[in-house]
Amino acid sequence: MTHNIRSFVLRQGRISNAQRRACELLLPKYGIPYQNAPIDLDSVFGREAPKILEIGFGMGETTATIAEEYPEQDFLAIEVHTPGVGNLLNLIESRGLTNLRIIQHDAVEVIDNMLQPESLDGVHIFFPDPWPKARHHKRRLIQPPLISRLCPLLKPGAYIHAATDWQEYAEQILDVLSAQPMLGNTFQDYAERPDYRPLTKFEQRGIKLGHGVWDLIFRRTNNPIQAILDTHGCD
Repeated sequence: MTHNIRSFVLRQGRISNAQRRACELLLPKYGIPYQNAPIDLDSVFGREAPKILEIGFGMGETTATIAEEYPEQDFLAIEVHTPGVGNLLNLIESRGLTNLRIIQHDAVEVIDNMLQPESLDGVHIFFPDPWPKARHHKRRLIQPPLISRLCPLLKPGAYIHAATDWQEYAEQILDVLSAQPMLGNTFQDYAERPDYRPLTKFEQRGIKLGHGVWDLIFRRTNNPIQAILDTHGCD
């Protein structure tokens, strides 16, 4: 029997009137309903362009900023929590973003059923819940089964970019991504934060307090041997 993976634990929290209205009025405009069938992302966005998947965007500020700064790329953002979905919908509307769409659904089911092989140019997983208690580690998003599902969706050369401010989780992510034969590390271990990932307010406060942040950027290769060489920094 296959073990079912869930990409979230539902904790809705409080939702504002503005967020609720956005979900009612804007989700039909900027959202993609979940379906148990593959979708054509070029048709969804109405053009051929690089496609970036974001899993778990929180309140969406970083997602909207990246989409605004990179209009030549299309962004598909997945989140289950209604307050964050409503907030990002308002950001899309207020900033006039045409290259960002939302799916409010479990990311694992979207990955399994809606996305086609080699359809993605990148995947962003920024600050997933670290579940710091040892007994909760099984709830962490970035684990081998999820990465095994994601890799076939990446075009050759496409990337997975994860970031966390929890060192022990960063070490786990490094181990998980390094063990995947379809991926190669773009750095020896951890990456420098690329310019496209803006600093969040929370992150800026943490840096001032001396807290660390770890970025990891791996790329897909069709050659498992080359992935091993890339991971170890060999030519």
